[in-house]
Amino acid sequence: MILVLAGTLDGRQLAVDLVEEGHEVLLSAVSEYGGELARDSRLTVRVGPLDQPGLVALLKEAAAQAVVDASHPYAANASQNAMAACEAAGIPYIRYERPSVPLPAYEKLYEVYDAAEAAKTAAGLGNTVFLTTGSRALAVFTAEPLLADKRVIARVLPEPTVLQECLELGFSPRDIVAMQGPFSHELNVAMFTEFQTEVVVTKNSGQVGGSDTKISAAMALDLPLVVISRPKIQYGTVGYSQPEIVALVKEALLCNI
Repeated sequence: MILVLAGTLDGRQLAVDLVEEGHEVLLSAVSEYGGELARDSRLTVRVGPLDQPGLVALLKEAAAQAVVDASHPYAANASQNAMAACEAAGIPYIRYERPSVPLPAYEKLYEVYDAAEAAKTAAGLGNTVFLTTGSRALAVFTAEPLLADKRVIARVLPEPTVLQECLELGFSPRDIVAMQGPFSHELNVAMFTEFQTEVVVTKNSGQVGGSDTKISAAMALDLPLVVISRPKIQYGTVGYSQPEIVALVKEALLCNI
């Protein structure tokens, strides 16, 4: 059994690829929505967050032979928990790292370390800030005093729990864009224009995450663009494509016989 941690499109496809290679796969998704997207007759799917002890217990229960961590590039805690759990269980850990988008030489691009720095930087660049960072770090932006008198728009997944969180954090319904991405260049341009955006904040989630079209849209509109860099994690065994991961899994299982 291979446990695949996947809440993203390419992670789910990777799980299917492993099944097609003859592996039995258990896919773990954090949210109900991610679990629904992963429903496939060839996959066993479990839903819900896992801390390190929970992951160790799941590995034992499933008799997992290896873990493929295809969690989001910014889900640092999930990856660190997975590495620690694999070490405790004595099984191979393999990281699928989605390739990032090369950042262009754009004079209005500001690369920052984390969401807190992004909030401070964005506050000094304009009065209407459009967040395309997902819902995980929204509280960081609403807690930043420098953004208190700014208009902040949140583009998030159309999940009831996410929308409720936005409202509880103080976002007005007019400042919540609940849509499933990724979005085309043209649609990003239209959204940024419609909301009279003055600053765009994003992550480098790769082409699969739509980073390329967010960046190109901001540049087309000559908008300041704040990009949160990826967390720096020493993964050990890591692959950057689905064929590479399939090969690494095969190698890891042979070495573990």
